Amino acid sequence: FCFSNAQITARPTRFSSTFLFSESSSNSGGYVEEYDDFANFSSTQLTSSPSPTTSSSTDTADATSTVNNEQQEDTFLSSLQSRLQQVEDNSTRLPLMILDTMLPRQILQIQIQHPTLKALMKHRVNEETPTLGMLGMARLSTGQTVPLKTGVEVEIIQMEKATDSPPDTTSSSGGEEEGWDISLRAGRRFLIDGEVDKTEDGWTEARVKFLDSSEEEETEISSAMKGPSSTESIGDRLSVARAIQKCKEFTAPNMNMNGSLSLVDRWIELAKENERHPGQIDVLLKQLGEIPPEHEPTERALWVGALINPLPSMGVATEIRPALLVSKKAEERVQVALEGLLKSIRHMDGSQRLN
Repeated sequence: FCFSNAQITARPTRFSSTFLFSESSSNSGGYVEEYDDFANFSSTQLTSSPSPTTSSSTDTADATSTVNNEQQEDTFLSSLQSRLQQVEDNSTRLPLMILDTMLPRQILQIQIQHPTLKALMKHRVNEETPTLGMLGMARLSTGQTVPLKTGVEVEIIQMEKATDSPPDTTSSSGGEEEGWDISLRAGRRFLIDGEVDKTEDGWTEARVKFLDSSEEEETEISSAMKGPSSTESIGDRLSVARAIQKCKEFTAPNMNMNGSLSLVDRWIELAKENERHPGQIDVLLKQLGEIPPEHEPTERALWVGALINPLPSMGVATEIRPALLVSKKAEERVQVALEGLLKSIRHMDGSQRLN
């Protein structure tokens, strides 16, 4: 499902691109979720035992009351189970936008006009789940571009009538579509995990698995300890340790930089000289927050990637965000971020321009 340049435009630089919803879908069968919390639980456990009595009429009334109570409790538990299953299903399904590769902490500002995209945004806000799945594109060695399977969950943090809409466009119904200004903030990373379906409303949804950096690193270490040989196990186990050690290079004083600044500080110094508008870097740093500590190598690498590949782009660094998202190990992510940072510094100081 394609959106033309006139239907979605980036703000505030008026940058335009083509944006789309994927139409791919698959039928992988129904999804069943079991809730063990209720597996061995009887509704009669919620019913108080009646007091002993010699009256048969009282016994009959009590029995009737007990049956009614059991029916009410069964209805309550059924409703609760249904609600829990719905919540669980909703928490692992996201509408997808194939728009731009984003990293956690980044903010993307766009302007939309297409009625289906506007309906999606309004639906998510009304359902009190103002989040979407954002996917970017990757270019293969053959030159073909394909959507990534790893993306980020984005939160709708602004949605209002556009104050500076592009020239009016005409919708399929013949009417003029009003532009909306939308701001999206990237949060958790995810991996598409199974079902991908086209909804009746026109957008694509997919079941996803959310990724946690610390859990990934712990899994990397624990799986290495189960390796086939002691040599491989030690080597892989040290991979996270090496990633942590490399992370220090981002913020440690560097004798090769002017004034022995750290790599991050030197990049910031040079970037402020290449801003597209005054204060751009200060705003970027405020959005990203403090750099994560060195013992969180994946998060630190993602932070650096968001720094040197900001939105909108400054054009002073190679694009490393897709590589950061698809990398499987912490050491790989740190290496990608470190090389990207160094190349960007050399480009801006003039010692080695990017091609």
